[in-house]
Amino acid sequence: MGISRRDFLQMLSSGAIMAALPTPVRAFESEVFDSHSGWQKAPCRFCGVGCGVQLHVKNGRIAAVVGDRRSPVNKGLLCIKGYSLPGILYGEDRLTTPLIRTPRGLVEASWEDALDLIAAKFGETLAERGPEGIAVYGSGQWTITDGYAALKWVKGGMGSNNLEANARLCMASAVTGLITTFGADGLMGCYEDFDLCDAAVLWGNNMAEMHPVLFSRLLENKRQHPHVKIVDLGTRQTPTTPFCDLFAEFRPQSDLALANGIAHLIIKRCQHDAEFIRDHVVFSAGEQDIGYGLQDGFRFKDQARGATFEEYVDFVADYTPENVSQISGLPVEKIEQLADIYSSPETKVVSLWCMGVNQHTRGTWMNNLIYNLHLLTGKIGRPGSTPFSLTGQPSACGTVREVGTLTHRLPADMVVMDAQHRALAGEIWGIPASQINPKPSFHTMEMFRALDRGVIRAMWIQVTNPFVSLPNVNRYREGALKEDRFIVVSDVYPTPTTEVADVVLPSAMWVEREGVFGNSERRTQQWERIVAPPDGCLPDDWQMIEVARRMGYQHLFSYERQTYVRDLYEEYRRFTLGSGMDLGRYGDLRKTRGLRWPVVDGKETQRRYVEGSDPYVKPGEGLKFYKNEKHDGKAVIWLRPYEPAAEEPDDQYPFWLCTGRVLEHWHTGSMTRRVPQLHRAQPAAYVEINPDDARRLGVNDGDTVRLASRRGEVSLPCKFDGKGKVPKGVVFVPFFDEDRIINKLTLDAYCPISAQPDYKKCAVKVERA
Repeated sequence: MGISRRDFLQMLSSGAIMAALPTPVRAFESEVFDSHSGWQKAPCRFCGVGCGVQLHVKNGRIAAVVGDRRSPVNKGLLCIKGYSLPGILYGEDRLTTPLIRTPRGLVEASWEDALDLIAAKFGETLAERGPEGIAVYGSGQWTITDGYAALKWVKGGMGSNNLEANARLCMASAVTGLITTFGADGLMGCYEDFDLCDAAVLWGNNMAEMHPVLFSRLLENKRQHPHVKIVDLGTRQTPTTPFCDLFAEFRPQSDLALANGIAHLIIKRCQHDAEFIRDHVVFSAGEQDIGYGLQDGFRFKDQARGATFEEYVDFVADYTPENVSQISGLPVEKIEQLADIYSSPETKVVSLWCMGVNQHTRGTWMNNLIYNLHLLTGKIGRPGSTPFSLTGQPSACGTVREVGTLTHRLPADMVVMDAQHRALAGEIWGIPASQINPKPSFHTMEMFRALDRGVIRAMWIQVTNPFVSLPNVNRYREGALKEDRFIVVSDVYPTPTTEVADVVLPSAMWVEREGVFGNSERRTQQWERIVAPPDGCLPDDWQMIEVARRMGYQHLFSYERQTYVRDLYEEYRRFTLGSGMDLGRYGDLRKTRGLRWPVVDGKETQRRYVEGSDPYVKPGEGLKFYKNEKHDGKAVIWLRPYEPAAEEPDDQYPFWLCTGRVLEHWHTGSMTRRVPQLHRAQPAAYVEINPDDARRLGVNDGDTVRLASRRGEVSLPCKFDGKGKVPKGVVFVPFFDEDRIINKLTLDAYCPISAQPDYKKCAVKVERA
């Protein structure tokens, strides 16, 4: 395949989308401006790749955007959403004034009145119902200081652990997979591995649309080295599929069996790396038949026990190619081809995955099973060989995972349950450690169930749109509208979430404020305020600081307005020093295009756990998973079985429903639908249906059909042969369209270990509208 990176991105960005970007936005070749004064750096506002952009200001507005050639992430390239970035700032319905609900609806109010009301309501709820009665729900779009301010206020001030973020919906299984296998969160590989691999295996991952700049690195590697293979494993064909050498379409949920089947063949062929396994691996088995989290108050704790290599061999012995073929629908030949790629000693393999693996009722298990393949073969910690979980939001890693804006977490992999971790937090915050609650409370799904039940009465939602994005969303929207619930929403545009709010706060956005993000490869990136926000808009972290001060927590937030971002960051950085997650100094971030942690003596780490790259690996250790102290620096190969989905098609609901994203829009579309060119290119959601199924139902391409599950229904136009193609018995719907909310139908089952819900598998029926 001779396609170059630029050719690929141009193909994706062709036609009406690139014909005219939002006025006054213009896109130029960035080399023209590398030395041009007046251009300022920032990371992209969209996904977790962390592309660098340069922005030019004219008359107080962003007038042009280019890819930053000095960024080692994207080297000057951008996808269509990146080129459309300035347009997200200038939607006609931008929120610019606080709103407070009255009997007449939402009415304009002053900032003083809105902040005073929030402080009073949270204070009253705290006094009447205790720390469990209040909650803050944030985002992987929070800056690092947004998340840290929220964590300090909620956990250090109010003594509550009701702090969660929407990354629970997209990255929680990646976290629990890393922790259970390696003892800590944070990937070990880097983007340079994409340039060096001989094979890239995409597990349920539509990279061409979701992470096109990174996919272009794979294509460039293949262009320069024709032997490189790209493999697409999935439940439907996507725009990624035509660029791949092998497409393996499996039945929903059967990826568990497939991964075990590959492991079976590796061992059967005696192509496992016995020396690597001896030096770097232990084996563990966990609970089985672990449930699906559908009941309110569901609890599960995995009880792991040690196992042996021989037990593991016996465990995978049942996953023969024939048995896996029967479960997955894959031909035996393709299963053997996949095993060839992983088992060949000469082949450097990068495994890549995102929501297809993580949004899975056995998401933690699937992460473990992919790591198993790399640990069995020793293809880890080496240039061009690494397992790599991709990220969906710009700071899901840097904020939610690293800062720890989850119910059980403190910064830098620390947890509220550990007395030493609470003591360190108390020391840094200047409070008694006893003020930090040692008991985790509600993860995201249980948090919104608790809001519905009335356990939580006051909730502040920032930088996210849960009443479009939550599964089984009708229940949780209705819960938020019940009497005696007080909902605050901070956002930049009206959404279905602001519609239910009692107070709406208008936020400053992206380069309208100073900030820091952390991307998928551990790169922490800083930017300055480049343009002023609309009058009346404040940064999310400063909104929380103002409320915290009104509630009597001035001692936690004694920062000056001019320097508070730097001060918050440097205070948070203290948690990371000496932890193996050491962050770079704020001044160094200002001068660079980001630094990959751990950063020691100002030097970043390219590959974690590797001698000569990671300063925490001692001379002579070679490769050491040093955060896994429980297993003496060794990684874990897990015995994780195939188990069926929580809900499968039947006579009444005969189709699988899968949901996901599209190239033109990002998540719930609240930003990208304000960009005219992106909205025109993809104005509404649709349902992909197989032509044979459509003929049987008597519908034609473009006809409106009604989809219904046991939870709700929605009507959508159908597509037969669009960008994606589904097999018989499967339908696919993107979730960006707030006018056609597909999450009315999805099931709120989740992985019992990570508590991340599964948006990829539930049962629906399809009828002519």
